Amino acid sequence: MSTLNRVPSLMARAGTASALTLAAMGGSVVVPGAASEAAAATHATKALKIAASKKGSPYMWGATGPRRFDCSGLTLYSFKKAGKKLPRTAAQQYNKTRHVSAKNRKSGDLVFFHSGSSVYHVGIYAGKGRIWHAPKTGAVVRLEKIWTSSVWYGRVK
Repeated sequence: MSTLNRVPSLMARAGTASALTLAAMGGSVVVPGAASEAAAATHATKALKIAASKKGSPYMWGATGPRRFDCSGLTLYSFKKAGKKLPRTAAQQYNKTRHVSAKNRKSGDLVFFHSGSSVYHVGIYAGKGRIWHAPKTGAVVRLEKIWTSSVWYGRVK
């Protein structure tokens, strides 16, 4: 009989077992929300790497890749390749993310630039106050420091 099959009978005899005891015996521990957070982190990490791989690609308004991008086209493309679906525009993407504070931001989160309540630009947070983004006509996809405090953060669900 495997250890996993013995866990219920061992727990019944002992009454209860701590998560550490259960894990030490080869059982599994389910932590609510942990799997979805881990999956989100994996998708975000992949999306960040995909965006970085597009360094130097020219900006083109309305473009969603694979060779040219606008800001939300880069985020849409990167997350799609990482297995997550996002809507087309920066504002729509903001509305589809789980909003997080600057203190709780992580690499792979989306960074939304806003004026008042209007979102006008998006990039992917790369850590250390930097984003990968497709900035404007005549520019290319690049890593750049966040230049304003008028930003919101969103985590792709």
